Amino acid sequence: DYQGGEYGLAVLSRLPIVESTRHPLPTGSEPRCALEVQVRVEGRTEPISFVSIHHDWKSEEVRVRQVTALKEAMAPRKHPVILAGDFNGDRSDASMKLLAEAGWRIVEKNEGTPAKTCPSDEPKSEIDFFVLRGFGDGPIDHRVIDEKLASDHRPIVATIPLQP
Repeated sequence: DYQGGEYGLAVLSRLPIVESTRHPLPTGSEPRCALEVQVRVEGRTEPISFVSIHHDWKSEEVRVRQVTALKEAMAPRKHPVILAGDFNGDRSDASMKLLAEAGWRIVEKNEGTPAKTCPSDEPKSEIDFFVLRGFGDGPIDHRVIDEKLASDHRPIVATIPLQP
């Protein structure tokens, strides 16, 4: 419950969801988890995992613990993985550096477009990301949507090509 409503994590997919897993993360200012769905892509033998996240907003130390737990949870996955959501830390945050050092790709927003996402009315921070493993290093169309009302963050969208 939050301010008279509810909030949480969700993943919507036009692809068949073959498995979903709730990964508990270390608690900081409130309980957190990551929601993983594995989807089946026609023509591929392996699934793709999409993981919706929302990390702690107060403490970099807690975010580092959350990323550490998330990396451990994703370690058994040999197929491609997409982490997406509110990381609550910018690119210089220790939690983001931990992902980059572990070989995860923090996708850049399109050149010449705004990267900042929060707050939605006048973005000052880039804290919402797509972070990939197993997709190669080719170009990705990734941008911020100019939407101020749907959330306290501006939405992000990415088109991620699959490797053959």
